[in-house]
Amino acid sequence: MPYFDKQKKVWIAQIKHKQRKFRSYHQSKAAAKKWEVRKREELLENETISRIPTVSLLEFATRYLDYSRSKHASKTYYEKKLAFRLLFSSVDPQLPVGELHQGAVLSHLQDQARQRSGNAANKDRKNLIAAWNWAQKYIPGFPSTNPFMVDRFPETRSPRYVPPESDFWKVYDVAESEQDRLMLLCFLHLAARRNEIFYLRWEDVDFKHQQIRLYTRKRRDGSLEYDWIPMTRRLTSELDNHLSSSGSGLSEWVFPNPDTGIPYIARQKWMPRLCRLANVKPFGLHAIRHLTASILVKNDVSLIDIQTILRHKKLTTTERYIHRLASVRSALEVLE
Repeated sequence: MPYFDKQKKVWIAQIKHKQRKFRSYHQSKAAAKKWEVRKREELLENETISRIPTVSLLEFATRYLDYSRSKHASKTYYEKKLAFRLLFSSVDPQLPVGELHQGAVLSHLQDQARQRSGNAANKDRKNLIAAWNWAQKYIPGFPSTNPFMVDRFPETRSPRYVPPESDFWKVYDVAESEQDRLMLLCFLHLAARRNEIFYLRWEDVDFKHQQIRLYTRKRRDGSLEYDWIPMTRRLTSELDNHLSSSGSGLSEWVFPNPDTGIPYIARQKWMPRLCRLANVKPFGLHAIRHLTASILVKNDVSLIDIQTILRHKKLTTTERYIHRLASVRSALEVLE
């Protein structure tokens, strides 16, 4: 309880905690009482925090990546794993999370911006922020201040290269096997993402109704969803021939790796090699998805139908895909 010191003419607040005494001087009894309450709360809070084991950056990263492996698509998981691997090249992984300072984070990301690009540094920043926010929810006593919330870096964005349709068919012609040519045709006729074709099963191909089921994790919560997409007559016929061909029906997978019998995980060198053989400007599998959208636009397919084929949740995403150059060009003609 506070008491009044007649000699000093002040109220003295005092509390005892674990054999230690704490005092403070105040002009009123009420102020002294408030100080005692706040001090007791502060000491209890510090005592609680001190009982929580310190988490290292490495433990934090390991726990988050274990979560990410089960939650996100493989491409996203490896992107997050790379962000931590690069962070630990400049920051001690055994450092307690509470000791990671924004200055160290900024210095690391600045180095990444110089060595790689502003785009790459911002991507790392985004993934590390998400990891810290996750840890705040699921790791007891995790610091509330996110040290990865530093300023973004300037980006230089180049427009995505979409190959001419003729270049696609040149690449198609130089593919070494019928299976590879059929895989390329699936990418074009289904506007499919890479893993949707790599992990395609025969049970997902409905020949009776001429449709195919494509699974994706391109959703905010990481859920695996599927859509049924109609198959063209040519694609239906060629898939049927592929199933009937020697050995194809023995696997559950439509496009197994001939060397392993299981789906491809990645084929980074495949498209660059085919483009060199075809003597065309290099493009990747995702560029074929953009090419499909471009072909649909040129043939006056409605935006809603293109959205359905690309399986976008929002129409604005489809608009970004096709850039709407035709409508902009016609609008500008009024200036002539």
